Amino acid sequence: MAAEVWVAAARPRTLPAALSPVLVGTAAATRLVGWRMAAALVVALAVQVAVNFANDYFDGVRGVDTIDRRGPQRAVASGLVAPERMRIAITAALTVAAVAGLTLAAAVGWELLLVGLACFAATIGYSGGPRPYASAGLGEVFVFVFFGLVATMGSAYVQDEQLRWLPAVAAVPVGLLSVALLVVNNLRDIPTDARTGKRTLAVRLGERATFYLYIVLINTAILSTGMVALVSLSVWPAIAFLALPLALSAQNRVAAGMEADDPTLLVAGLATTGRLQLVYGLLLAAGLTMAAVAHGTFL
Repeated sequence: MAAEVWVAAARPRTLPAALSPVLVGTAAATRLVGWRMAAALVVALAVQVAVNFANDYFDGVRGVDTIDRRGPQRAVASGLVAPERMRIAITAALTVAAVAGLTLAAAVGWELLLVGLACFAATIGYSGGPRPYASAGLGEVFVFVFFGLVATMGSAYVQDEQLRWLPAVAAVPVGLLSVALLVVNNLRDIPTDARTGKRTLAVRLGERATFYLYIVLINTAILSTGMVALVSLSVWPAIAFLALPLALSAQNRVAAGMEADDPTLLVAGLATTGRLQLVYGLLLAAGLTMAAVAHGTFL
């Protein structure tokens, strides 16, 4: 039972937000150093888990998560995990990320330490601190920056040791899908967040506008695949358009959940959005790899 509680607290449905940028960023690089990719994956996954643990902890101790919460109960708020144990888990996840990050910094450049410190600050600042940025309606901006631009471009940087345009452009759809994952999560939580004073962007916009934002994010991400193909000078990245049916399925599930005011359907929409992000990331990474092979630039 204890293991199941911790797995649930790690929120597996959100882990594609950590996997996708590393896969795409590595594929957008001009070479592959296997251990660096593995270390980047460890950093990304550990930070994502730390974010989820921190959100569980801070929302639990501040009374944001209650028994009226729509969706799965959180570990701290439900009493399944003591706050002290969750703080230890947050520290452990960040320590794992720090060790992997320090290894990369020693091999690539100590400038990565600044990036790592910024990531750690963003991890805690989402729900913690005196002024959590999630409650200021800025969660989506930070997710796009850190789980889109920083994670994707950073994964390419640890390979090439330089910044290039292709990873930057490829980071856009990856970041937009990460934001979509957060938006549908916050769409489900609008009633309880509003009652407890957590003023997320979804609370500020309302259900209908938040749903439209979700639709714009998903479709803009898919359409921006064309720009990635253009910058890569290859049609191969366009295979990511094959994720379109899954994108439509995710939108339909979220729409059904909102219209029926059914949190179960919204949770299903969240899960489908996570699968979309993973499938899209795999397809785009495969396309970028094939483009690099065709150009003879992937070493």
